[in-house]
Amino acid sequence: MKRLYNPILIGLSTLLASLMFCFSSCTKKNAAVQDVNETNEKIAVTTTIFPPYDFVRQIAGDKVNLKMLLPPGAESHSFEPTPQDVITVQNSKLFIYVGGESDKWVDRILDSMDVSNMKIVSLMACVDVVEEEIVEGMEEEDEEETLEAVDVETEPEYDEHVWTSPQNAVRIVAALADALCEVDAANAGLYRQNAVVYTAKLNELDGKFREVVDAAVRKTFVFGDRFPFRYFADAYGLSYFAAFPGCSTETEPSAATVAFLIDKIKSEQIPVIFHIELSNERMADAIAEATGAKKLLLHACHNISKRDFDAGKTYLDFMQVNAKNLLEALQ
Repeated sequence: MKRLYNPILIGLSTLLASLMFCFSSCTKKNAAVQDVNETNEKIAVTTTIFPPYDFVRQIAGDKVNLKMLLPPGAESHSFEPTPQDVITVQNSKLFIYVGGESDKWVDRILDSMDVSNMKIVSLMACVDVVEEEIVEGMEEEDEEETLEAVDVETEPEYDEHVWTSPQNAVRIVAALADALCEVDAANAGLYRQNAVVYTAKLNELDGKFREVVDAAVRKTFVFGDRFPFRYFADAYGLSYFAAFPGCSTETEPSAATVAFLIDKIKSEQIPVIFHIELSNERMADAIAEATGAKKLLLHACHNISKRDFDAGKTYLDFMQVNAKNLLEALQ
C-alpha cells in the first residue's frame, strides 16, 4: 500500500533541526555542567509509536528518559516529524521504530546524522514478518500511481503490526531488554528482572487468547475497517474478512466491499463487527445497522487516545479487553 510522506518537508525538517541543534549545542553543554539533574543523568530512549514505548516503560520504569514521537490520538501512517522530533532522535541513546514502509522518514533522518553512539532497534527485525495480503472482498489500493509507486509495488510489502501477537511481543521485549542492558549496563540487573516479570504477563495473556479460541464455536471474525491483526490471526489460527489491509491509506470502501461484509455476517450469523482504535467507525456503524451485529473495538495499540495516554493505559490493558470482545465475537 502506498504510504503518505513528504520527502521535501522531511528534508526541510531535517535541515532546520540540524541548524537548531548546532545553535543550541554549546548552551546545552554549559547547562549540563552547571545543572546536572535527575533527567539528564538518565539515558534518553525514544520510540516512534506506543507499543515499544509501553514495553520500555515496563522494562525500565523511571530509569530512563522515555519519549514517544507520535502524538497520542494522531494518525500513525501519515506521521511526519517536526524539527524538534529530529533533535529528540539525535539526542537518543536508544531509538526504537517499526521498520516498515510507514517509517521511510526514519531512514531519511538517520542517514542525515551521526548514529555511531546510538543503539537502534527495528521491531520488524525482532520477529518473523509476513507479507500483507488481500483476502476475499477486501479493497485494493487505487491504481493512479506514478512510476515510482509502480516500482515500489514490485517489492514485497510486509505487515508492520508485529506487536499484535503476544508471542511476538515477548520476542520484542527480549530484544529491547538486551538493548537497554547494552546502553545502560549499570541498571542491567533491574532491566533483566523486569523483563522476566513482564514476559510472564505476556505469556499469561497469550494463554488467555488461546482459551478463548479453543472454546469458540467459530474461527472467523470481521472488521468494518482496516485490519492490523494479521500476526494475531495467524498466531491463533483465525480467519478474517475486512475492508482494507492494516496499512492501507484508503478510508472509504466501495459499495461492493460493504455489501460483501454485510452478506458474510448474515450468511455466517457472525454476531460482532469490529473496528479499530481512533477510527471514524462509519463503516462499522453501517454494517452493524444493516446486519444487527454488535459493534465492538479490537484495539491494535498502534496509537492510543490522549485520555488513555494520560491515564497510563498499557498494552496489557487494551489486549485484556480485546480478549473479552473476541470471546463475544467467536460465540
